Amino acid sequence: MIPKAVYWDMDGTLIDSEPLHERSLIAALRSVGIEPPVDLHARVVGQAARPVYEVLRDQFGLALEFDEWIARKYDHYMSHAPGLLPRDGAMEIFGDLKARGTVQAIVSNSDRMVVDANLRAVGLHEPAMRTISRNDVRCGKPDPEPYLRAAWLTGIDPADTVVMEDSFTGASAGVAAGMRTIFWPQDPVDGPDGALVAHSAGDVRAFLGLN
Repeated sequence: MIPKAVYWDMDGTLIDSEPLHERSLIAALRSVGIEPPVDLHARVVGQAARPVYEVLRDQFGLALEFDEWIARKYDHYMSHAPGLLPRDGAMEIFGDLKARGTVQAIVSNSDRMVVDANLRAVGLHEPAMRTISRNDVRCGKPDPEPYLRAAWLTGIDPADTVVMEDSFTGASAGVAAGMRTIFWPQDPVDGPDGALVAHSAGDVRAFLGLN
């Protein structure tokens, strides 16, 4: 049965923005003479900006204060964000759900400026679109607060809701919020207990009752 609401993670789930996040992370680190390991992005994917900064500070010796660090990363990110595209198959699913009357929202661990820039790039930045950024909650994912805030904004019971996620961090938040969670990773990895694992857009459609 098609759910009453679907809450989408943004980066990597609805929009193919994780490669740009990785390039921006690398560019900012190299600007201060730090060469990151090849698996760094995979280790921090789905996390909000401050926890990532704390990893860089504690494990790699990043000496910048948080505000200076994030300004360097976002300077690179924002200059390239207008060229972002949706993830393959995601926008078609979004459109089919919209046509069936399903309420949809964006729930992201990214800061507000990144959320707005990404949604503009794919044509979803509109007044009716409900969006929750990391700036809108006290605790980011994996805490359930972002998804519970979306439930409060839409007025739809979590039991009638599906969460769409590509990261273990985000999927854990959806499960903790008591929502049916579809884990649709970019690469084949295990999801958290309680999440449905999708290996393709076709699997996502089947889980959502769109086939």
